[in-house]
Amino acid sequence: MLKNQKAIFISDGVCLLLLLWFCFALPQKLFTSPTSYVVEASNGELLSAAIAKDGQWRFPVADTIPEKFVQCIVAFEDKRFFEHTGVDILAMSRAMRQNWRAKSVISGGSTLSMQVIRLSRKESRTVSQKTIEVLLALRLELTHSKSEILQLYAENAPFGSNVVGLEAASWRYFGRSPETLSWGEMATLAVLPNSPSLVHPGKNTVRLIKKRNDLLDKLVTLKKLDQATADLSKLEQIPGKPRTLPQNAPHLLNRFKSEFNTLSKTKVIKNNGTRIVSTINYDLQLNLNALLKRYNNRYRANDINNISALVLDVKQGIVISYVGNIYQPENKELESHVDMIKALRSPGSTLKPLLYASMLNDGFILPRTLIPDVPTQIGGYSPQNYDLGYDGAIPADKALSRSLNIPAVKMLQNYKYQRFYDQLKKLGFSSLNKPADHYGLSLILGGSEVTMWDLAKTYMGMARTLNHFNDYKGKYNPHDYDAPAYIKRKRDTRYDEYETQVSSVLSHGAIWNTFNAMEELMRPGEEGLWEQFSSSQRLAWKTGTSFGFRDAWAIGLNPDYVVCVWVGNADGEGRPGLTGVDVAAPVLFDIFKQLPDGKWFQTPRHKLKKMKVCRQSGYKAGDYCKDIVEELVAPSGEKTALCPYHKLIHLDRTGTYRVTDVCENPTDMVHQSWFILPPAMEYYYKIKHSDYKLLPPFKSGCGNEDGQFVMEMIYPKNNASIYVPVEFDGRRGKVVLNATHRNTDAKIYWHIDGEYVATTQNYHQLAISPASGKHALTLVDDKGERLVQIFTILDKEKP
Repeated sequence: MLKNQKAIFISDGVCLLLLLWFCFALPQKLFTSPTSYVVEASNGELLSAAIAKDGQWRFPVADTIPEKFVQCIVAFEDKRFFEHTGVDILAMSRAMRQNWRAKSVISGGSTLSMQVIRLSRKESRTVSQKTIEVLLALRLELTHSKSEILQLYAENAPFGSNVVGLEAASWRYFGRSPETLSWGEMATLAVLPNSPSLVHPGKNTVRLIKKRNDLLDKLVTLKKLDQATADLSKLEQIPGKPRTLPQNAPHLLNRFKSEFNTLSKTKVIKNNGTRIVSTINYDLQLNLNALLKRYNNRYRANDINNISALVLDVKQGIVISYVGNIYQPENKELESHVDMIKALRSPGSTLKPLLYASMLNDGFILPRTLIPDVPTQIGGYSPQNYDLGYDGAIPADKALSRSLNIPAVKMLQNYKYQRFYDQLKKLGFSSLNKPADHYGLSLILGGSEVTMWDLAKTYMGMARTLNHFNDYKGKYNPHDYDAPAYIKRKRDTRYDEYETQVSSVLSHGAIWNTFNAMEELMRPGEEGLWEQFSSSQRLAWKTGTSFGFRDAWAIGLNPDYVVCVWVGNADGEGRPGLTGVDVAAPVLFDIFKQLPDGKWFQTPRHKLKKMKVCRQSGYKAGDYCKDIVEELVAPSGEKTALCPYHKLIHLDRTGTYRVTDVCENPTDMVHQSWFILPPAMEYYYKIKHSDYKLLPPFKSGCGNEDGQFVMEMIYPKNNASIYVPVEFDGRRGKVVLNATHRNTDAKIYWHIDGEYVATTQNYHQLAISPASGKHALTLVDDKGERLVQIFTILDKEKP
């Protein structure tokens, strides 16, 4: 009795252990092999894919399996698949009989469920392993639906060479997705897992065709296919050499790979593994690839090898085209693998609108405030305009639209580069990793490095803010949302909420005025060239060229899209003619022609303030401004200074001479408002503005109330350091000193280091060859007014 109880106990224990093994025999995830990185367009079309880490083409889990494949694989491998519970007793009995008679293994009798288990375990095909496969197949059927089992098979079955899974096989052998395959093509793939070697190019063609045709006949017998379709399918060619997979967005694919670990921690790609459905517009991406390829072929004649473009949908906050470079892996010297959208490059002048917007936002200027445009030296730094000319004074918006360097430096000098550096940080530029002093005033002329991604993201954020000024309570803040997104996902409410925060950056009014300035075409110097870019679309846009002609930029936007273009060489080599206006702007406008037309930004009237502005100076109108206009400006414009250039002067009764109470009775004076620029600004301004009225001279016997403003040195500025190169004869060359006097007929007496040198009248220029070292320059006019400045002649040029 005790022995029986013991036996029963042991038997029960064994059964329990077997039951526990059966319950927990299957791992939580059957297949753990690495999969290919796959990027699809927003419509599901394949853009790019990369081979898996183990050297296999193995696509991640697909959402569905084509019905054609289900019919083909079931008919070929397991015709009672939908009736059995993992094991087909009839098929196994038949296989055993066939193997017994042939005295070798000619039939396995494995169901698709058993094959899934075998593919996951990768064990040798022995009787014991077959038994385990049977048990695990039964177990698989308990927790997986038939469609899930078919999906596991389709994703992991071998299809010859290094191709695993139906989707990879479809692209490698037919260059299309499985959903688009014909019956003949699908039947070809269905027979491959049974004999993967049949797909070897140039071999086994007859055997592969016979297997395919036999399957087609079987489908007719099972009434899954009509005879006519089967006959036509038999005429189709079988695949030869595996095809190259599409590479329509290779740099976006590499970006996804590099960011995979970060993204996998979020819900964005949790269920899709190494596959993403991107936000890319498939047709636009292909069109831009072709467009940029044409430009690339043209520019390579000048050894300009690389070009990239990024297109953002403003309202959705997403990327709709991502061309990091024209991918040409066959020519490694072109470095086309480098993603220029992520690369650090000099931005040229593309940051100038951000300085303009920041100064408007913080109450430093109004849209048309006059900015000095005269020869400038700041601590040995001498910025130059592209056309090497000077306007004397120019409205801030015109300086921006013409991309003049000297006014930009003057503006930054006023705003302070440290403040602008902090502003760029707030705007989301992640590449400013050195202290502000490292960049200095060159920050506004491309002295830093930025990425196209950060640049386009910033302008997109500004456009989004202006688009929704009626809904948003605060200002643009780049940290309010995670944009632009390149992975398609459910709408994130963060994209629709802007809240007032301490860290808010730019107001609606500042952005609106900036975009209006950016919309104006640049005329002086390039008038004929810019006419080529006429477009029915209203665009705010800006070009940029880095020092040494290494980077050419163009960025443009409207309420719907932001387009950013970069042209240059990935290795940083500069080329003559590599400028934003010459090579990047044409691409920008051609891209906009690919995009739908849209409306311009609405005026955010309730975010703006009407202000009385002096028409001539662009400053807030003062007491002596007579020509006043009303402009819509940011409320911060109230903080700007009153017009400093309109002053009250005193004339004699005839209005011909200026007078003082020394020579004229105040009751006989005519008091008049006059627009007066400082001498250096006036010197150049009057050349381009024929309506500029010079101050009348003082009446004989009257004093000079503004002597300190009579003369001004144009070159060199005070405390300037100058290098004068040595000529061919070994003697030091000459430096041309240039001064201006408010009285055009005045004489100026020049002295260097206390010694008289020369006298000039009307045009005050003097060529000298001073020795190396520090010199004192003294100018005295015929009224006794003096101007003293110091300059230094260097022995060698500064590095």
